[in-house]
Amino acid sequence: MSELRWNPLLKTWTMVASNRQARPNMPKDWCPFCPGSGRVPDDYDVYKYDNDFPALKQNPDVPDLEGTELYKVAENYGKCEVILYSPEHTKTLPELSVEHIYKLVNLWTERFRELSKDERIKYIFEFENRGEEVGVTMPHPHGQIYGYSYVPLKLKVELDSCKEYYQDSGKCMICQMNHEEISFNKRIVTENDSFLAYIPFFTDYPYGVFIVSKNHKGNFTEFTDKEKWDLAEILRNVTGAFDNLFDRLFPYMMCIHQTPVNSEEYKDSDKYYHFHIEFYPPLRDKDKIKFYASSEMGAWAAANTMAVEDAAERLREALEKFKAKIGR
Repeated sequence: MSELRWNPLLKTWTMVASNRQARPNMPKDWCPFCPGSGRVPDDYDVYKYDNDFPALKQNPDVPDLEGTELYKVAENYGKCEVILYSPEHTKTLPELSVEHIYKLVNLWTERFRELSKDERIKYIFEFENRGEEVGVTMPHPHGQIYGYSYVPLKLKVELDSCKEYYQDSGKCMICQMNHEEISFNKRIVTENDSFLAYIPFFTDYPYGVFIVSKNHKGNFTEFTDKEKWDLAEILRNVTGAFDNLFDRLFPYMMCIHQTPVNSEEYKDSDKYYHFHIEFYPPLRDKDKIKFYASSEMGAWAAANTMAVEDAAERLREALEKFKAKIGR
């Protein structure tokens, strides 16, 4: 069973998903996401697959416990989807063509538009976990989408900060971040007509790249075809740079941040919030992990072990290696 439990200290919900303990270990010679498995079409490019063990459901479970005034309980309403990047079992983002990733961007857009029709869903969160270092047990290239019935805390903090900045200055904070990064220049990894990729001034992970729309756009549905293509291109380049940084499959958490949906509190967020993708890569060297330990987890007091400007230079060099490999 699954349910939402209120954390009164942080004023947010925790998903309790005991049903996920029942996930089986997959046989090494069989993958449900490969054509021929009987679970997916025999012919696909990118594909949406409903999660077999969802933490959130549109037909939610009855909570196991009754709540109290302090310890509130709610149904685990929402949606969990798996987004398959390719029918090929080991082919990851930087190995796909820009044309193929463009199809992925269009699928993300389609799912954002479709999930936003459910008025009980308040935030749509696309993400990817890549590599054993972040707990991935299914190597077939895929991401996920969670449709939450609430705005998760980190997104809420970002939204509230951007809203306050807009009220004080009349400017979008993330537009201003772009302006400052362009002016300083040394933290920019790459760019194209529509997107910037940089390691921001304040990042807590050594190689914590942000990909940010140059134009003030809130979510996938606002992008032109040209912008979607440019997003596909820069995603390929950034993830390709990651893999060439230490000449190994580079683990990361990729988190897509967009405007909320069906939210009265954030109904005008298109004025002050701005589409961007945040990467959380746990490596600080080829075989050294940057752990999120007590200070980071217990106090939210982040500590970066590397100068951001040095990390950006290394990633630029890795990107040139990637471009040389693919002949560009």
